[in-house]
Amino acid sequence: MITGTLLLTLQDAVSKWLIQDYSVGEILFYRGLWAYVPIALFAWRGGGWRLLCSARPQANFVRACLNSGAGLAVISAYAFMPLATAMAIMFASPLLVTALSVPLLGEPVGRWRWFAVILGFVGVVLILQPKHGAWEWVLLLPLLAAVFIAMRDVMTRKIGAVDDPTTILFYTVSVSVLFGAIWMLAFGWSWPSPSAWAVFAGLGLLNGVAHFATIKAFTLARAATLMPLRYLSLVWAGLIGFIVWGDVPTTLAFVGAVLVMASGLVIVFRERRAA
Repeated sequence: MITGTLLLTLQDAVSKWLIQDYSVGEILFYRGLWAYVPIALFAWRGGGWRLLCSARPQANFVRACLNSGAGLAVISAYAFMPLATAMAIMFASPLLVTALSVPLLGEPVGRWRWFAVILGFVGVVLILQPKHGAWEWVLLLPLLAAVFIAMRDVMTRKIGAVDDPTTILFYTVSVSVLFGAIWMLAFGWSWPSPSAWAVFAGLGLLNGVAHFATIKAFTLARAATLMPLRYLSLVWAGLIGFIVWGDVPTTLAFVGAVLVMASGLVIVFRERRAA
């Protein structure tokens, strides 16, 4: 999950850069084509193409649609707002997953895990200090993405009990490519330059490996245990911002990062005690 959050954060940063020149549909389509490369590698190492056959194809398709809906919403939001602001709103999804994991998965969520999730959310607010601007309606896009992500992750936990992560990833990428193709047919498309193709190739590889890592995590641990670790995306975003753009966090942002990491440590500690 930690690896997945890092790669997904890198993917988000690249997507925000690409949305200035390419539509959300083009990004989903072109990156999806390259994501088939890690899928082929995972299938080859994991037992062959039989891994692409799902025991629950309908559920996999619904999950993939939720994932693509989240992608459409959040990449569209990047065209109107800073990456950090969109991420702050999306981090409502761990709270939703924790709540949904009780009625839908039957997973026990103790008060310490609830405390850790809330602590992490407070850290998110301190780090990003989101402010409403003139584009308030756009805030609905990452909020919608948060809902889709929460529902997707709950389904990942259920499907992961019967399907290999490579199978789930194959459906995820295929539906994403389909969504992108429909968007391009409806709103037009352009042929990427050679340098853009290189960026899309890297983005597709990041996308494939990141989703495989997070899907694998959900097959090994409870949803409520994993979701607070998604807050680490904010730590990665802070590091990337400092290394690439020289952004220095404020005191409140530093305190927030400490709270985010503390929430993850609380979850790990409680999980070990439960085991």
